[in-house]
Amino acid sequence: MPVLPCAFAAEQRYYIDLHMHSTASDGALSPMELVKLCAERGLTHMALSDHDTMDGVLEAGEAAREAGICLVPATELSSRWQGINIHVVALLPGGLQGPLVEALEQQRLARIARGEVIAERLEKLGLENALARAREQAGSERPLGRPDFANALVAAGMVPDVATAFKRYLGSGKRGDVKSHWPEIAQVVAWIVASGGVAVLAHPMRHGLTRRKRGLLLDAFKAAGGQAVELVSGYQNPDATRDLARQLDERELYASLGSDFHFPGGHLAPGSMSPVPRTAARPVWRHPRLLHLDQAEPGPLAAG
Repeated sequence: MPVLPCAFAAEQRYYIDLHMHSTASDGALSPMELVKLCAERGLTHMALSDHDTMDGVLEAGEAAREAGICLVPATELSSRWQGINIHVVALLPGGLQGPLVEALEQQRLARIARGEVIAERLEKLGLENALARAREQAGSERPLGRPDFANALVAAGMVPDVATAFKRYLGSGKRGDVKSHWPEIAQVVAWIVASGGVAVLAHPMRHGLTRRKRGLLLDAFKAAGGQAVELVSGYQNPDATRDLARQLDERELYASLGSDFHFPGGHLAPGSMSPVPRTAARPVWRHPRLLHLDQAEPGPLAAG
């Protein structure tokens, strides 16, 4: 297994992706198919971070062992901060344990209740049988998410594409954006840390925050015990990335990398993301709980 670098350097490619989704939540590929694609793209390390579930990790771990990839068990939890829906990736080198066992069940029930509220609101906006339509799009009995409702809106002809569905109905502040079922960010971070994991603030650049407010989010996250932030998530403005790197370094937060991959055919693919700038912020794999990552054998990571 290739050794991961101790620091970020300019013009260096990283064969690691610590934020991806499968059919266990709202991704298009099964865990096995996702691992296969990661192997085809040359990744050596990956995390399967489905929303509020780890149901796909076992299948992904077996596939990763065969493909020669190190898999970090993970999940992406939904939370709230100042009325904003904030996602936190839990990197779990020891697997699912501790408070997260019960917490993920709470999140599953919250997703079910939230889906019912979203369906009720969308029906009032003209999407008949919204819950059944979203379930059809999901293609399984897993808890529904906003992308399922977005696909239902497209299938019903109410919008031309998913992006428009979020812009009109499901994005931040829209009728279908239901946050009340999620716990506060401090609670989510506490679950992760107490379960032996590393809490990573997901895609902080996507919330439309000013630099000052993003700093306040980072301060709250750090105060709650958060340990790392996605410095690069997919493609983003290089100047914004360098500015975020400075904010992480100032707060001594580790930096993670993830594509947030959901489906093939889009602009993102496993391991595809903007270049990482030279920065003093330490890579998340240098965190004490992940130091054995670059000596790990292919397959699911086991805590050293």
